[in-house]
Amino acid sequence: MTRIAGDSRADANAAAVLRTVLTHGPVARSGIARICGLSPAAVSRQATGLLAGGLLRELPDPPGAGTGTAGRPLVPLDLNTGAVSGPVAAGLHIGVPASTFSLVDLRGAILARRRLPHADLHPDTLLPALASRLGAFLAEFANGRPLLGLGAALGGWVRPHDGVVVRHAALGWHDVPLAAELADRLRLAVRVDNHARAVAHAEMLFGRPEARSSLVHLFIGNVVDAAFGIEGTVHQGPGAAAGDVAHLPVPGSRTPCPCGRTGCLQAAASDTALGAEAVRRGIVPEPSVPLLVDAAATGDPRADRLLRERARAVGRAAALLLDVFNPAVMVVSELSSVLHEGYLEEIRQAAATQEGRIVSPHAGPAVLPVAAAAVLLDPLFRAPTHLN
Repeated sequence: MTRIAGDSRADANAAAVLRTVLTHGPVARSGIARICGLSPAAVSRQATGLLAGGLLRELPDPPGAGTGTAGRPLVPLDLNTGAVSGPVAAGLHIGVPASTFSLVDLRGAILARRRLPHADLHPDTLLPALASRLGAFLAEFANGRPLLGLGAALGGWVRPHDGVVVRHAALGWHDVPLAAELADRLRLAVRVDNHARAVAHAEMLFGRPEARSSLVHLFIGNVVDAAFGIEGTVHQGPGAAAGDVAHLPVPGSRTPCPCGRTGCLQAAASDTALGAEAVRRGIVPEPSVPLLVDAAATGDPRADRLLRERARAVGRAAALLLDVFNPAVMVVSELSSVLHEGYLEEIRQAAATQEGRIVSPHAGPAVLPVAAAAVLLDPLFRAPTHLN
C-alpha cells in the first residue's frame, strides 16, 4: 500500500482523523474537524493522504450536496472496507488445542476464518505448521486485497516490542521469537501480543465507547490472564509481564493449586481445571469445555451446575479486580458466558456489581480472531504512516 510521509505531528493528526472516522463515520471533513478539534485545512491534508494510502474512501455525494468550500467538506468519508480495494489484516490466535486464522477489515469485521487443531503437534513443529497453513489460508482468501500484515495473539508472557514469547507453559515455548519467525516465513509485517491485551485493544477500537475510557479484561481459558487499559492505552508493565492473574485468590475457593496454595484463579476456574472436573463428575467423556457447554445447552443439569460454579468463582475474582482498578467497564472472555447470557448474569451476581458493568466481548464467539487482527490494527490507528 502507498504510505503517507510526514513528521510525528502529522502522524498524530492522521491518527486523529482515522480514529474519528472509525468512531463516527461515514462523516464529512467538516464533521471530522468539529469532532477531533483539528482545523479544516489540517483535516483536508490528512484526509488526502489517508485516501491516497487506501485507508479511507469517499462515499458518493449525498443527494442535494454541492461541492461546498475547499476540500469538499460535504462528501462523506469512511474507512475503506471495499471488497476490492479495502485493506485487510490477517489474524492468528494460537490456542492450546487449536489455533484460528482470520482476515479482518478496518472495522473489525471478519471476512474469513479457519481453525487448525494441533493438539498432536510437538512444540518444535507447531510454528512451521502454523506458518504453512496460514500462508495457504491467505492465498485462498485475501483475493488480491491489500494485506497490511499479521497480528498474532496467544496466552502466556509475550513481549510485544520484539515479538518474543517469553513463556507459554502449555505450549512448551520459551523465548520463541514468534514475530521474527512468522515474518521470515510469510514475508509479512508481524506484530505479536498476549491475547488478554489483544482483546482489550479490540474492545477499545471496535467495542463499547466506555471501553476507551478505562477497562479491565479478564480472560478465562486454558490460560487465565487479564489486561488493563486507560484512555485507549493498554498497560504492559516492565518486561510486558503485566496481566498475570493465575494466582489471584478466589474468595471461598479451596481448590488446591500446584503453587502450594489453595483457591488460585487458574486452578479454580481455568478451562483445564473445568474440563478435568467435568470428566471426574462423569458429565463429558473428555476434558472439553465446549462439550460441557453443549451438554448444558441440551439440558444436562450437572453441566449447568458446574458452569454456574465456575461463573461464580470468576465473578468473585472479578470483584477483586473491579475494586482495585474501578474501570468504566469489565470485559470477561469466558466461553459459557459469551454464548449464554445466564452465565454472564451469574458472574455479575457473584461480583455484586450493577448490570452493564461486566460485559462479554463485543465480537461474541469471534472474540479471538478479531483480537488477533487488532494486534496489528491498533498501532495502525495510532500511527497510520508508520506501520511496517
